[in-house]
Amino acid sequence: MWIVVKYKTKELNLLLNNIKNLIGEMPEFCVPKIKYTKCFGKKNKIEESLLLEDYLICYHKRFSDKLTLFKLKYLKGIKYYLEGFLNQQNQIQSFVAYCKNHEHNGYISQDFFNDTNFKKGKFISGPFSNLVFNILENKKNKLKVLIGDFKTTINYRKDCFYLPI
Repeated sequence: MWIVVKYKTKELNLLLNNIKNLIGEMPEFCVPKIKYTKCFGKKNKIEESLLLEDYLICYHKRFSDKLTLFKLKYLKGIKYYLEGFLNQQNQIQSFVAYCKNHEHNGYISQDFFNDTNFKKGKFISGPFSNLVFNILENKKNKLKVLIGDFKTTINYRKDCFYLPI
C-alpha cells in the first residue's frame, strides 16, 4: 500500500527510523531529487533539491492496516499523511514508476519535465536562473520560450533545468 506523508523537514531521518521501528522493517521510499548547477556571480555551485519538497512517498503492505495508520499519524517527525490515498493507489504507483523511469544516478533528469504540458516555467539553472518564461512552441528536441520580451530556444539535452509553474 502506497502512502504520501508530509514530514517536518529537519526530522526526516528521525521519521524514517520511527517508520522502520513501527513496521519492523524499512519500507520502500520514493523521494525524487534533482541536481543542477546554480550560478553565484562567477562561481558555479552544484545544488540538490527535493522535487516534492517535504513530501515522502512510501510503500509497505502494513499501511493497509488501520492500527498501523493510527500509530503512523502520531510518529515524531510527521505532520500528516494525505487522506484518500487508498483510492489513489494506481495514480501514486504510476507516478513512482514515472519517477524511476526518469531517474539517473539517483536524480531525476530534465526529461521528467519535458513530457508534461505546461504554459509557464521557471529556470533553476543556467544563464536564465530564477527567470520565469512562457512557452511559445514545444518541439521534439527544443522549447521556444519568451522571457519578458526576449525570445529564445532551449535545447532539451542541455544542462538548463526548469520547472513548470
